Amino acid sequence: MSEEIEIGVWYYYLSGEEDKLVKEKCGKWMYFFENQEFTKDICKKAIDEKVCYECKCTNLEAKGETKGVACFYLNADDIENHKRVIQFMLDNNLIPKTKSGRFYNNSFKLDSQTHAGEYGSNFEGKIKLESFIDLKTGKWLK
Repeated sequence: MSEEIEIGVWYYYLSGEEDKLVKEKCGKWMYFFENQEFTKDICKKAIDEKVCYECKCTNLEAKGETKGVACFYLNADDIENHKRVIQFMLDNNLIPKTKSGRFYNNSFKLDSQTHAGEYGSNFEGKIKLESFIDLKTGKWLK
């Protein structure tokens, strides 16, 4: 059972295997949310189902905001773990769709990109959802 740790404006969830995250390769798939309780439950579920090594989500009350982000951490070169996280996100409807019904081509973001201040509409991820699934159907690529 996952444990919730509140530190500042974040809730953290640890698997006990977070030491497998390598600083130079560590990054996250992100889910942007408005429902705090749902997202806390999703983070706990991700850890309990061994989807990722570490997870965190914004503590909206502490931050005084109505929208936040959940981060599912893994190493950039761990393809099987990418697949686990993406499948989890698909299964739990955590990947938004465009008006035409296609999945948004979300990017995996390295922590080094976060620390370098690479944010917003100019951010260009090196690993994208389209590398794993067909954005129209959500089916896995071969």
